[in-house]
Amino acid sequence: MCLGVPGEILEVWGDEPLTRRARVSFGGAVREVCLAGVPDAKPGEYVIVHAGFALNRLNQAEADEVKGYLRRIQEFGREECGG
Repeated sequence: MCLGVPGEILEVWGDEPLTRRARVSFGGAVREVCLAGVPDAKPGEYVIVHAGFALNRLNQAEADEVKGYLRRIQEFGREECGG
């Protein structure tokens, strides 16, 4: 199973669509991401990222919804493990 995680684009660099990169925040953790899949993405927008590649854009409400699901999964895992 693959999991894409929503993140907010903080900064973008590069002029060529296949080599554009971005700094993306995932709830405070910032990672460098390839924007080849969404070459026109801009700072302030949200993207779904898998394995360092932005796959598609989503709005803030969608990003918040996915983050909520991920929090619920994490909480469920803690309950199942007794922690």
